[in-house]
Amino acid sequence: MPDQAYAQQDVLVSTQWVADNLHRTDKVRIVESNEDVLLYGTGHIPNAVHIDWVADLNDAIRRDYLNEEQFAALMGRAGISNDTTVVFYGDKNNWWATYAFWVFKLFGHQDCRIMNGGRQKWIAEGRELTRDKPHFPATTYRPAARTDYKIRAFRDQVLAHVNAAQPLVDVRSPQEFRGELLHMPGSPQEGALRGGHIKGAVSVPWSRAVAEDGTFKTADELRGIYEGEQGLSPEKNVIAYCRIGERSSHTWFVLTYLLGYPNVRNYDGSWTEWGNLVGVPIENPSKMS
Repeated sequence: MPDQAYAQQDVLVSTQWVADNLHRTDKVRIVESNEDVLLYGTGHIPNAVHIDWVADLNDAIRRDYLNEEQFAALMGRAGISNDTTVVFYGDKNNWWATYAFWVFKLFGHQDCRIMNGGRQKWIAEGRELTRDKPHFPATTYRPAARTDYKIRAFRDQVLAHVNAAQPLVDVRSPQEFRGELLHMPGSPQEGALRGGHIKGAVSVPWSRAVAEDGTFKTADELRGIYEGEQGLSPEKNVIAYCRIGERSSHTWFVLTYLLGYPNVRNYDGSWTEWGNLVGVPIENPSKMS
């Protein structure tokens, strides 16, 4: 395999591919998912539907995701069938697009892709935006049973992972990793009683995987970051985490689809859970004398 080639080349599509296929609404569904849930209404790719990470993907009561019945209803409203090619894109270098992609994979949707470069690249190229909200015929979707165990890690599994000295990747900012902040820089500092990182984790901020134009770095560059710098390899069982599991879904995507790691899980409980647990191992360099 050439050094520049991704493990799964077809998981990424170009902005031109989307422009060429956005009217194939019987086969392809474009999905916008952003951190800023109001951004879609200001202008989006024609025929793109909006999936709100708060209202659509998360359970309204429990700290969990929607169930199979709710997912089927969401797919029906969006006009997505089991065999639909779903292409995700969004703001913040596709950070939330990969989060939606990850949730779709919890339910086993087969053909999921990411538009490389996201909103940033589409807009930079001067491509068409619209405020018109598309409407598609409702579908009957048959979801698979949620396969959390394959790509999702829970706190007890993370603790066992720590005790076995298996690799963890903390994708938050360096300030959060060091325990100086409890949230992203520039954001309200709330969500956890303790700062720092999970014992034994290495720091690789999620955004290092992205080039200046919003596209993913080459496979060779990514291997240099994760393998050359941190010693990861496809043979290892890796868990990625952040604060609530969204930034780490981006790293999960990079390791799983672009570098071909077969055993990567996203710990969506992340620091909001771990930083509030009693008795779990935390390393906090900011508190060291």
